[in-house]
Parts: sequence; C-alpha cells; structure tokens
Amino acid sequence: MVFLIQNTQNRDSEAMQLKLDELIRASGKCHNAVLDIEELSETELDTIKRGYAILAKRALEAVRSGRSDLGIPELMHQEKADRAVT
Repeated sequence: MVFLIQNTQNRDSEAMQLKLDELIRASGKCHNAVLDIEELSETELDTIKRGYAILAKRALEAVRSGRSDLGIPELMHQEKADRAVT
C-alpha cells in the first residue's frame, strides 16, 4: 500500500514538474536553464537564488518608493550578483 501511495505521489510530482516546464518554455522571456534546474550543482543554484533575491529586493524598494514593480528585469550574471550582495 505504501509503495502504491509513493508511486502515485512520484507520478503526480513528475506531472507537475512537466506542467511547470511547459509554462517556462512557453514564456517568451523566461530563462530556459531552469527547465532542468534540479540537475544543477549547489553553487549554480546559489548563484541563481542570489540573482532572484536581488530582483526581489529591487522590486520591494520600488513599491516602497511608490514606483511600479512590474516588468521583466534581467537576471544578473554570477559576477554582478556577487558584487551586489557584498
């Protein structure tokens, strides 16, 4: 019984991942590298995470100052993200 439940959860999880992959693929300005993000190293994931944290910080600053946070800003490359954090 446990095996059946686990198998169903794994299949549901895989189906959800495929749906998310399709949404990413279909979005014109998305980074296609995230389609296979679970295969990246911890260092690569940390770099991407820092980039998104910077975007979130800038968006919050924009909202707090009365500006719009809408749009599709570019995700920083590793060197720029490292400099912005330090």
